[in-house]
Amino acid sequence: MNLSNNEKYNSKTVFVRRHGRSLNTERTEALGELLPLLEINHDLITINADINPIDLFDKKNKEIWMEIGFGNGEHVKAMLERHPDHGYIAVEPFVNGMAAFFKSIKDTDLKNVRVWMDDAVDVVKSLQDASLDGMYILNSDPWPKTKHHKRRIVRPETLNHYSRVLKDNALLIMSTDVDELAEWMAISSQNHPDFEWCAEKSDDWKTMPDDWFQTRYEIKGIKAGRKQSYLYFIRKCR
Repeated sequence: MNLSNNEKYNSKTVFVRRHGRSLNTERTEALGELLPLLEINHDLITINADINPIDLFDKKNKEIWMEIGFGNGEHVKAMLERHPDHGYIAVEPFVNGMAAFFKSIKDTDLKNVRVWMDDAVDVVKSLQDASLDGMYILNSDPWPKTKHHKRRIVRPETLNHYSRVLKDNALLIMSTDVDELAEWMAISSQNHPDFEWCAEKSDDWKTMPDDWFQTRYEIKGIKAGRKQSYLYFIRKCR
């Protein structure tokens, strides 16, 4: 069975609003099996800053991180493998990416993750103040047209929300292979009063960190001649 636009999966009246190619049987089954188990309850998304992310998980985690726009979930899976004592809130609005991620973890014990398949900012607005240990925004949509810059996931108003939910000294880690977007994110974050750039020299943000995990998307871009930028910002103490 393939999942096409406006079709329901797993015999449930659940409709996904952001589609790509139709899903194959394996991905459809993984989506139907794991989404009900790992998705954040929609009733909790109140945008009233009242969710303690600790309560989203079955066990207490040493740290809780969030990744916004995880693509096919390669980075989330790698972090779950590296840090099994951490909890991850992973957001991806596209059903194809979510299904690919679920397929990759279906037969593993890497279930210490909660997902959201819609607007990430709604989740952020629902989290309590100073409740996250870190945040990843990796290779986000550049929205290159000027009239679409208001849709970028990193902009002054969204940085206000990120700074509110990040703990003191928590990291906001961003990457992109689009030079103009790298400049946009760097300037926007540097100009925000709550964030401090960790770079000490210009090469710091052009050089891959030692513990960096490369996704297939990033490797493909580098092979095509695109240069990746790595932007680390720290949330200043309140």
